[in-house]
Amino acid sequence: MSVSPADIAALAAIAFLGAVIFGITGFGAALVTIPLSTWIVPLPFALAMFALLDLANTLRFGLADPKNALRAEWGRMAPMILLGTLAGITALVNLPRQAAMLALGVFVIAVALSTLTQGGALRQVARGWAWVAGLAGGITSTLFGAGGPPYAIYLSRRGLSNAQYRATLGRCTTLSISLRVLAFLLTGLLLDLSVWLTALAALPAALLGMYVAAKIFRALSRELLMRAVGLMLAATGVSLILRAI
Repeated sequence: MSVSPADIAALAAIAFLGAVIFGITGFGAALVTIPLSTWIVPLPFALAMFALLDLANTLRFGLADPKNALRAEWGRMAPMILLGTLAGITALVNLPRQAAMLALGVFVIAVALSTLTQGGALRQVARGWAWVAGLAGGITSTLFGAGGPPYAIYLSRRGLSNAQYRATLGRCTTLSISLRVLAFLLTGLLLDLSVWLTALAALPAALLGMYVAAKIFRALSRELLMRAVGLMLAATGVSLILRAI
């Protein structure tokens, strides 16, 4: 498909915003980039384009600090992430666009409510929930371009240190996004040259966003940022549901 220069500029701005969020929290970029970009380009195009940008961002994030990535945790999720990816790509190919838009809106609002209502010490969960988190993350990564929240919800309730949490989450998101890109290649979503060219044009903005994120991280608390993101996600989710209806 043809993407105008004005649309590319808007997508680059969205890529910048997503990279800032991802660079600070380690997840959540697609919960902003995909809903916003679907106002400009079709959902499959947005998913494919931002899969490429997410891969570039997560390789930098996910391969850092390997000594703190807990293999016992991400190793349990890995096979379920693969199964979830297969289930998600099947649903993406066969699900009507209007239904996908509605599902995306509901999903975004659910994550927004979870983000806004959590507070204080989180109760730890059993390690068996890793299977559920991996499967859910694989599905939502492919279907909605947002696999990070299920992984983050699980890992944040395992009593990990900040370093262990971020490093282990990085491994999960790297695997999830890599599988998503591979799935999109196999199903033809990444065969459109305009997807690659648009992603390449937006890449400098994404890299700038990662740089800015490092600066913001030292100035803002994570709790304050996540509450702001939660409000923005809630508004975006409502707009998607209204569009689908």
